[in-house]
Amino acid sequence: MSTALSKVRDQRRFGRLDQPRELRHPLMPRLYYDPEAFGQFSERIARFLGTARFLVYMTVFVVIWLAWNVLAPVTWRWDPYPFIFLTLMLSLQASYAAPLILLAQNRQDDRDRVQYEGDRARNERSVSDTEYLTREVASLRMAMNEVATRDWIRDELQRLMKDLDGRRQES
Repeated sequence: MSTALSKVRDQRRFGRLDQPRELRHPLMPRLYYDPEAFGQFSERIARFLGTARFLVYMTVFVVIWLAWNVLAPVTWRWDPYPFIFLTLMLSLQASYAAPLILLAQNRQDDRDRVQYEGDRARNERSVSDTEYLTREVASLRMAMNEVATRDWIRDELQRLMKDLDGRRQES
């Protein structure tokens, strides 16, 4: 009992544990932007980053970069052999891609959670409907056992006819 009470207290104090907490006193003024639009934008980028087209574009870009900086005249090269600037560009791209992909995954997780809750509610309704129908069918079967059916009446009449025929022959 005390652990359940402490869990309730923790939940009141910390809010939902599956979501990050908001800062109470941000150091910088809050930027006003539409989080939904930014989320959709990040999903589009993450969707593009996961395609073969992106890999082909990135490969072509790197090959052209390397070829230019190796084969071009020395005065035209902007990134000589260790390719420091290319490394910086790829690191910058990766540093922006990773959080955008994580944001898109979090949004997908939220959508999946909502869909799961809806599915679970539908399943609960389906189970309760099935249980109700099962009880109704059982009650109908019990009621049918008490009602004289056509086959039962026919069997009873045939049995009575055999009894009467048997008595006539005896007398």
